[in-house]
Amino acid sequence: MSKSSRTLPKVTVLMGGPSAEREVSLSTGRECAAALRDEGYQVTELDAGPDLAEVLSASRPDVVFNALHGRWGEDGCVQGVLEWLNIPYTHSGVLASALAMDKQRSKEAFQAAGLPVVESGLFAKDAVSAAHVMTPPYVVKPNNEGSSVGIYIVQEAANGPPQLAADMPDQVMVETYAPGRELTTTVIGDRPLTVTDILTDGWYDFDAKYKLGGSRHVLPADLPQEIFDLCMEYAVRAHDALGCRGVSRTDFRWDESRGVDGLILLETNTQPGMTPTSLVPEQAAHCGMSFGELCHWIVEDASCGR
Repeated sequence: MSKSSRTLPKVTVLMGGPSAEREVSLSTGRECAAALRDEGYQVTELDAGPDLAEVLSASRPDVVFNALHGRWGEDGCVQGVLEWLNIPYTHSGVLASALAMDKQRSKEAFQAAGLPVVESGLFAKDAVSAAHVMTPPYVVKPNNEGSSVGIYIVQEAANGPPQLAADMPDQVMVETYAPGRELTTTVIGDRPLTVTDILTDGWYDFDAKYKLGGSRHVLPADLPQEIFDLCMEYAVRAHDALGCRGVSRTDFRWDESRGVDGLILLETNTQPGMTPTSLVPEQAAHCGMSFGELCHWIVEDASCGR
């Protein structure tokens, strides 16, 4: 049934929340809410707080569009609340969200599916600051944050271990540094869109991701066909290995000097950003899907039991 021949569902867009990625989520939420209104939906914007279950119980939207990022919104927590309330919602369900947000466990799922990942492990923050727990170069990051929050790169020539900030979690993930080009592929449903080559002047950190001019996106990426095809294949396999639903985005590094062996899967994002500089809307547009059409597809895909 076309959207013009029926009453469209009432949509509540969840945004903000208490995570380290609150500002990015607010931007994503505003963009998606505006696009959905243009598509004809009745939209309410909701900054997710501790009274979330109470507010949703009272308002009873037909669909919740989950525009939250980071912990509590992307890690299975809010998905569990929505399942309990029996309100259809977008993106991945409880288990897939929890797995994808836990970098070490998602990496183990990727390994089990035969996908290429680098060596990694979980270590106490104090141990990581006291001595090298892995031969440099390596990367230290929170095990359950996104958007390059709290990333430390320890170079091969480093004189000593990184001195981690006080707000880093007590346990962190340490992984072998994967050199090379930054690539990413979006999956919508069961279909990979394309491959983007992300160009930056330095590390692809928070500012490079979200500030205008922080990075340059080349799509489709100028890659050997074999590498391009593997990114597309691996993104779908990663999506399936975690049990993702709706839209996901999988990130890679590719060391050109090593050919196929240089392609490494970094992580899969179950709540990819939908800001003006975000990669998913850009890839969708390249494939002929407008931002409004993308948001419409996401809403129509919503359900419980995801």
